[in-house]
Amino acid sequence: MSFNKLVRRIYDTVINLSAERNAAFWLFVVSFVESSFFPIPPDIMLIPMILATPKKAWKLAGICTLASVLGAYLGYVIGFYFFQLIAEPILNFYGYMDKFLSFKNLYNQYGAWFVFGAGITPFPYKIITILSGVVHLNLAVFTISSIIARGLRFYLIAWLLFAYGEKMKKFIEKNLGWLSCLFLALLIGGFLIIKIF
Repeated sequence: MSFNKLVRRIYDTVINLSAERNAAFWLFVVSFVESSFFPIPPDIMLIPMILATPKKAWKLAGICTLASVLGAYLGYVIGFYFFQLIAEPILNFYGYMDKFLSFKNLYNQYGAWFVFGAGITPFPYKIITILSGVVHLNLAVFTISSIIARGLRFYLIAWLLFAYGEKMKKFIEKNLGWLSCLFLALLIGGFLIIKIF
């Protein structure tokens, strides 16, 4: 089975879990494992679950945020203690080793921004959590950046879906990548302006 077919099968399974009776549990599990090794982001479960139960939007976003941050610690531990044994095969499996190595040298200086950026954009967050462990990024910096980034991402999706429903679902799914990058660019620009003045 090809990698694309495997990912598609996993994607379809995750979508089906969003309709299960214990979907909130599976949302927690997917959000947790996505931060360290799983290829499918929790957004694909979060979106239909919020549309099905809009009153639970904030609770579901909270589940995603908490589980994602806890899962990020697993990625950190993998990088910190098990890089050669576990992390290298995971990164090689997904074809991320080149990206990983190119980030390593700059990471300690700009680690908080890398964690934050990967936390809100489609960039694979698992690379950043593992890399944070490998370079022993300050755990407080890692934690704060993860909480802010993942919270912003999931609560923004929850708010948009709560406010605008099905139309926003289609818009988010179609444009999630560039919306996240635009938001990150605006945020960094705001910080730079504050620093200048």
